[in-house]
Amino acid sequence: MVDDLAEKTYQPFLVNKSLSYFMDTILHVNEMNIHHHIDNRLQFDYLINTVRKQKRFSKWHKKAAISNDVEVVKTFYGYNTHRAEEALKLLSKDQISELRNKVRIGGK
Repeated sequence: MVDDLAEKTYQPFLVNKSLSYFMDTILHVNEMNIHHHIDNRLQFDYLINTVRKQKRFSKWHKKAAISNDVEVVKTFYGYNTHRAEEALKLLSKDQISELRNKVRIGGK
């Protein structure tokens, strides 16, 4: 951080998330999550002085693709993904196939 603009644009959440994928930095990240209320500059200084320089690359984890059954429940009932997954646990296979027939849109 060389100026005030860099300090304002510093996002501790993104830095903590990217460093949390590595075993040697997870405790430092947890410490920053505990003390989330301190200034961005102090968080930056702590991490820059405690984390050793090393090449770090890790792909960010993403949620798995949503199944077709969840999409059918979302469309029929107008639920969001979380509620549709909960409702899907309550429905039987026959009920899901009925919903799939009701939601099916014809055409070429």
